[in-house]
Amino acid sequence: MLQNLTHGSRLFSLGSVRLPRASTQLVVRTLATTVSGSANLGLADPAAYCKEYVRNRDYESYLIGSFYPRELQDAFFALRAFYVELASIQDTVSNSMIGKMRAQFWRDAIKNIADGRPPQHPIGLALHDASRRTNLPTYHLRRIVDARDAELHSPSHLTLESLTSHAESTTSTYLYLLLSLLGLSSSSTFSHAASHLGVAHCMSILLRALPYHASKGRMVIPGEVTARHGVRQEDVFRRGGNADGISDAVFEFATVANDNLLTAREMFRQSGEESGRVPRQAMPVFLYGVRHSIHYALLVVVPGEGGC
Repeated sequence: MLQNLTHGSRLFSLGSVRLPRASTQLVVRTLATTVSGSANLGLADPAAYCKEYVRNRDYESYLIGSFYPRELQDAFFALRAFYVELASIQDTVSNSMIGKMRAQFWRDAIKNIADGRPPQHPIGLALHDASRRTNLPTYHLRRIVDARDAELHSPSHLTLESLTSHAESTTSTYLYLLLSLLGLSSSSTFSHAASHLGVAHCMSILLRALPYHASKGRMVIPGEVTARHGVRQEDVFRRGGNADGISDAVFEFATVANDNLLTAREMFRQSGEESGRVPRQAMPVFLYGVRHSIHYALLVVVPGEGGC
């Protein structure tokens, strides 16, 4: 079962520490490594850099980008590159201190972008251009950075409530930014639907990445769920999909995720869309729900097997 899941991005939360002044040089070295190789191309054409970055690291989003109006596609890829860059911090640093320094770089970058002084980083430059052309709330950008910073010290969650809060601060907030990009952020229907879709999206990614995280000694299903089914983390790390109770824990976790997806759909029914269909103008934002609908359907049809 677990062996059939694919890798995905990481999502979690908590805490902050004060960094020593002597660590500044490490920040520069770390960020230089991140941009090196394609730095010249990136600085010369930040939009092209972000598009290629997303194509290489998040192909699903690369495809979704083509559904945005042509004049907004560069901004979409800038936002997604920013999101993927932050989501990958925990798996691309050797220790949490360096991760926190990278998070601080982006926290400072957002402030400087708002002040019209973007950092000389391809994603930072592209984000600055997107902010000038569209109404991107700085608050949402900072919220994502803070959540990724916090997860460096809390790679797992004890409760569904804690994980849901993290998903709201990361995936849902990213969807709020996309609504702002399309000029739809004033709609309470779209915002509420995006909130629930973000939670479903987060949980689906964690499910698909479960074997990867288990190989790193991390349990991504909240402790309250695994405890209900008698799952022992060490057993999952050793035996994978053969661990006692893991199939039931996965199915319960997927059910919670699917409930959020159904709630998002219900938002549109309540707004007058009898079929629950997403209005055309918001369709690009909610395309992230398509794959997860298929994924959950497989879990229901064959619980504990092919879908997971």
